[in-house]
Amino acid sequence: MKIALDVMGGDRAPGEIVAGAVEGAREHKLEIVLVGRRSVVEVELARHDTNGLALSIVDAPEVVSMNESPAASFRAKRNSSIAVGLGLLRDREVAGFVSAGNSGAVMAAALFLLGRIKGIERPALATVFPTLPGKCLLIDVGANADCKPPYLAQFGLMGSVYMEKVFGCHHPKVGLLSNGEEDSKGNLLVQEARPFFQSVPVNFVGNVEGKDIPYGLADVVVTDGFTGNVALKLSEGIGEVLFQLLREELTKGLLSQAAAAALRPAFRRVRQRLDYQEYGGAPLLGVEGACSIAHGRSSAKAIKNAIRVTRQAAEGGVVAAIAERAGRLVGATRGT
Repeated sequence: MKIALDVMGGDRAPGEIVAGAVEGAREHKLEIVLVGRRSVVEVELARHDTNGLALSIVDAPEVVSMNESPAASFRAKRNSSIAVGLGLLRDREVAGFVSAGNSGAVMAAALFLLGRIKGIERPALATVFPTLPGKCLLIDVGANADCKPPYLAQFGLMGSVYMEKVFGCHHPKVGLLSNGEEDSKGNLLVQEARPFFQSVPVNFVGNVEGKDIPYGLADVVVTDGFTGNVALKLSEGIGEVLFQLLREELTKGLLSQAAAAALRPAFRRVRQRLDYQEYGGAPLLGVEGACSIAHGRSSAKAIKNAIRVTRQAAEGGVVAAIAERAGRLVGATRGT
């Protein structure tokens, strides 16, 4: 099992990316192929103890910055760390690819180099969302700001497969994000999407509201990429502010400080459950390969876990399972 890692992508590249690769190779016992400028990668690797670790380097002299145009960057930089890494996946030299770089550039290159799974019209980004019972998958969180109704049903199919294959969730419940549980609620996209869910092999449970997500009323929550990205970023912000407020309040006086000391282990466990770094990267579902996009500000810990979830998707046969089920889609689910 080999996983290719874009060393040059991300706000904290290359240092944290290489550190995450070292941790991932040590903890997950697999080979990490570091894709980037060889001289840069070698300098970073020299800072770590890599004895006994399976780490190799593939040179990619060009770098796609975080603010470059996705399509233009692929055309202009065919030797970028993103393009070279995805090329390794296309040629089956690695089982998966991880990048914390320009997400639009990764998606554009994945479409060009890997192609879409037959029966899936648009790839979608998914992310694991912590809930009271455990976790759910929110899809799409940024790949498609504007969607046609059939796309949402296809997102539901892909999310359902991912939850089954990666997390062992039996017959996952799939919900459609709306502003009310009633069938009559929702904007035009939501209302027109509902019938398409009857044509895909998923356990569709109807509309779910935003407040239902953290309670785990659905294992897969489907929405368009614009709404999903707003919901995700809002949740991240609320979580960070909540812990900051707790820290301020629990350090105001001696009594509060004593209580904080006693509660510190519990707070640490809660923070771990809510920490995006624990869940690694967001899988890009719908392309012909196991590809994950990590948060732009990913630390070594986040990269290590992104490697883990990409390996799980590859070992679980997520791409093949999506292809098999997408092949059974009724013609009514086509958006063209």
